[in-house]
Amino acid sequence: MRKKAAKQKTQKHPVKQTAKQTQKQKVSIIEFCEKCGSILVPIKKGKDTYLKCRGCGRQTKKDVKGLKIIEEKKREKGVIVIEKDLTLLPLIDKACPKCEHGRAYWWMQQTRSADEPPTQFFRCEKCKHTWREYK
Repeated sequence: MRKKAAKQKTQKHPVKQTAKQTQKQKVSIIEFCEKCGSILVPIKKGKDTYLKCRGCGRQTKKDVKGLKIIEEKKREKGVIVIEKDLTLLPLIDKACPKCEHGRAYWWMQQTRSADEPPTQFFRCEKCKHTWREYK
């Protein structure tokens, strides 16, 4: 019922716009390059204004006044929460030298020159102690 009443009000009483409001609402026309189809961008050379293609470099002399380019980004909704203890490393049966727990996470990293083998790191699943082994 309320929606119908709102529609009827807008139809009975049209909103009149002033000349200033109509000028602000003018929609700019984007021009494209005839050669490659890219968007033409305004550039100034002295007192003259040209529309230049970023793709092929073609220029067209054009009277452009008060041009303003506005780019809007859409904000992504939602927050990504990363838990502190989330470990995405593989587990291996390896005794920790500190607490002697039997399982540890492992990863490899190149710590020396490229012609040397990579270093294998381990982190205890229980006490989080980290150690390394060279191959």
